[in-house]
Amino acid sequence: MTAYRARLTESDIRRLIKSDVEDDRAAAAHKLLRSIDRMTLDEAERAAAQKILTVLAVDAAELVRRALAVTLKASSLMPRDVARRLAADVDSVALPVINCSPVFSDDDLIEIVRAGCALRQAAVASRPQVPRDVATVLAAEGRQEAVLALAANDNADLSEDALGVVVDRFGHASDVVSALAYRQVLPLSVTERLVGLAADAAREHLITQHALAPETAIQFADFARERATVDLIDQARTATDLPAFVARLYGRKALTPSLLLRALARGQMSLLEHALAELAGTPHHRAWLMVHDAGPLGFKALYDRAGMPPRLFQAFRAGVDTWRALQAEGGDTSGERFRQRMLERFLSQRPDAAREDLAYLMERLDRPAPEMQAAAGAA
Repeated sequence: MTAYRARLTESDIRRLIKSDVEDDRAAAAHKLLRSIDRMTLDEAERAAAQKILTVLAVDAAELVRRALAVTLKASSLMPRDVARRLAADVDSVALPVINCSPVFSDDDLIEIVRAGCALRQAAVASRPQVPRDVATVLAAEGRQEAVLALAANDNADLSEDALGVVVDRFGHASDVVSALAYRQVLPLSVTERLVGLAADAAREHLITQHALAPETAIQFADFARERATVDLIDQARTATDLPAFVARLYGRKALTPSLLLRALARGQMSLLEHALAELAGTPHHRAWLMVHDAGPLGFKALYDRAGMPPRLFQAFRAGVDTWRALQAEGGDTSGERFRQRMLERFLSQRPDAAREDLAYLMERLDRPAPEMQAAAGAA
C-alpha cells in the first residue's frame, strides 16, 4: 500500500486539481484511481476515496470521467449513485460501467434496457452475469443487437420462456438463431424449434435455388426435422421435460405418425407413451397401462382413440412387441446399442411393408429415397 501511495506525487494531485489541459488531468485521474483501486482501505479511507470518485464523476472533461469509468468499471468501490450517473453519460463513459460494474441492482439494469439504446442494451446483455429478471426483459424488449449478445452469453440466465420469446421475435435472424444454437444448455422445446427453423430454411433454399417442387421440398424438410427431433431425445440424458416437450409438439401439430413410428423404431417408448396420451386426451399412467397391456385390446383402443391411421397399426404393434422382447432380454434400454438393435430387429420383422406404409419410409429417412433423388435431379 505504501508503495502505491508513494507513486502518487503532489505534482499529480496539483495537475488533477489545477491543470486546464484535459489530457493532463485525465492522466493524473487515471494514476490516482489505479492507486486507490490497489489499496487496502479502512472504512474512513474508503469513504474519502468515494468522495473523490463523486467529484471526478462530474468533472467537465469527458476524458477525466472516462478515466474513472474505465479504471474502476469492475470495482465495488464505486458508489452506486456514481455508477448510475456514469451510466447516463456519453457512450464512451457509460458503456464500460454498464458492461462491468457490480454495484448496479437488477432494477438499475432493467431501467437501462428500457431506455431503448441498442449499444447500452448490448452492454447489459454482455455482462459477466446477467440475472434472470434482466435477461427476461432483454429478451422481450431488447433490440436485435442486444438480443444477439444475450443469446451468445452463456452466463445470461435465460429461462425457457425467455428463450422462446427470443425465437418468436428473431427466429428470422440467422445470427440470433446461430447464437442460440451454440449455447451450452438449451431446453428440448427450444432446440426442437431451432431444428424446425433450420428445416424451413432448407426447404426454402431447395425451392428457390434448385427449382425443386414445393411438395418434394416440404417432404425433405419434414423428414429432416423429424429425424433431428428424435435424435434430440436420443441424446438427452434426462427427459424430465418430455411431457411439456410432447405437449408443445402437439400444439404445433407435429406429433405425426411418421415421427412416432421413427421414435418407436429407435426404442423411444416414453415418447410414444406421452404422445399417444396427448393425442388421446388421457393421463399418461393410463396410456402406459394400455400400451403395455399384454392382451390384444388395450394398445389398439388407445391407438384408435389417438386418431392414428389404421393401416399403420401393425407397424406400431410390431414396434411395441420388439421393444418388449428386447427389454425382457435385459440391458440398458436407453443406450445407443439398444436403439440400434431395436431398429434392426423392428425393420427385419417387416420385409414386405407396403410402399405407403411409413415403415417403408422409416428405412430411408437417413437419405432421400431413390424416387426423391430422381425428382431432385430432374428439377
